[in-house]
Amino acid sequence: MPENPRLHPLHAQTRRHFFSQCGMGIGSLALGSLLAEGRADIAGASLSAQHHRPKAKNVIFLFMAGGPSQLELFDYKPRLIELNAQPIPQSFIEGKRFAFMGSSNGFNLLGTRKKFRRSGQSGAWVSDMLPHMAKIVDDISIVTTCKTELFNHAPAKLFMNTGSGQFGRPSMGAWVTYGIGSESSDLPGFVVLQSGPRGPRGGSVLWGSGFLPTTYQGVPLRNQGDPILNLSTPTEVSQVEQRKVLDTVRAMNQQRLQVTGDQEIATRINAYEMAYRMQSSAPELMDISGESKATLDLYGIKDQKESTYARNCLLARRLVERGTRFVQLYHTNWDSHGGKGETLEDDFPKVVQDVDQASAALIHDLKSRGLLEDTIVIWGGEFGRTPMGENREKTGRNHHIDAFTMWFAGGGFKAGQVYGRTDELGFGIEDRPAHVHDIHATLMHLLGINHEQLTFRSQGRDYRLTDVYGKVLQGLLA
Repeated sequence: MPENPRLHPLHAQTRRHFFSQCGMGIGSLALGSLLAEGRADIAGASLSAQHHRPKAKNVIFLFMAGGPSQLELFDYKPRLIELNAQPIPQSFIEGKRFAFMGSSNGFNLLGTRKKFRRSGQSGAWVSDMLPHMAKIVDDISIVTTCKTELFNHAPAKLFMNTGSGQFGRPSMGAWVTYGIGSESSDLPGFVVLQSGPRGPRGGSVLWGSGFLPTTYQGVPLRNQGDPILNLSTPTEVSQVEQRKVLDTVRAMNQQRLQVTGDQEIATRINAYEMAYRMQSSAPELMDISGESKATLDLYGIKDQKESTYARNCLLARRLVERGTRFVQLYHTNWDSHGGKGETLEDDFPKVVQDVDQASAALIHDLKSRGLLEDTIVIWGGEFGRTPMGENREKTGRNHHIDAFTMWFAGGGFKAGQVYGRTDELGFGIEDRPAHVHDIHATLMHLLGINHEQLTFRSQGRDYRLTDVYGKVLQGLLA
């Protein structure tokens, strides 16, 4: 009989297998045994379910919510600059439609006003807007040929994070922690940090667990007050009293779990125990006063308590040091249409400045501590920006899904290269496309996971992060 990939021998040895595949009978007996041994902390365990030897064990995803303009930052187009304000050659746009534009008729090419120069030994073209990132080009792989499917913000963010534009699918961080667990017993395996003037469009579904057990969803940490709402114990309740209550609730949940085999009861047990441990671990994590002045200066942190992208980058390093498997930073306000608060002339440089130094500092810091070798760092948004401008009062670009730029570092990615090539105006891809499904497949591969074999059965079919698509981009591997 052919082997069922969902019953891969590596899977069969894990508690995750019992939770996701077994119901009553032997599954509930196994759960009872595990809980009796005091090992109910599902997300905090290292499940060792890799299909092959991993190159990386942690992920930090620096998500630039809103769609950064690759044409102002990484994808240098002299021909586009030369043809600035001229009509778009029809050969570049035949049969294409653009978000909010319909056809491209009536719109002219927009060459960047930013200066570019070659950087590092690799000679990668980088905008003068990124003086700090220009210094790390030999440590990163710049992919100019990323491609996605959806051109509105919320669906495109969903697609980048879950592999689908539909609600209800697990996010990358959920899939990763479901597959290989986390090394931290005192902090969540998947943590979300946010900065910018507002939250990302799409909200919590971007880091949700979908149909996976909710223990695998991302946990947002706040920068002010309690890291997690309602985490602190009321002043009138002693630690002894709190422990008695938790032990009683745990015992009741264990009894019910052994009867029903309901994985959400195990999630509930895990949540109570994790919250108890985080009452000390989370405040310690968020307190960066013990970091050296040199480290704070490296990231550009001026106020240790201010909620900034720079502080979140430092927290990301502290999280992976403590064993958190997947850390995702969201920094908003990258939308650059040219309307009020969305201009390439005034607002775009501000948000670029917000992230340039700290993003580069994170790479330097991880590398100096020996953490970059097994930590993947991803930088990018849900899509890019069009080579033509919009007919607005100020300069801006529309959403572009056919070719945009992200960069990757550490954890088995080949450093010091520019991967792929777009056409001379930046409309499409000429060589080595990197579809979102391919990016997901490559990420999972470097974590030791075969993206085709890590599946979960829901509503009568097997699902995976890459759906029925995706191939590992071998040219990105070291």
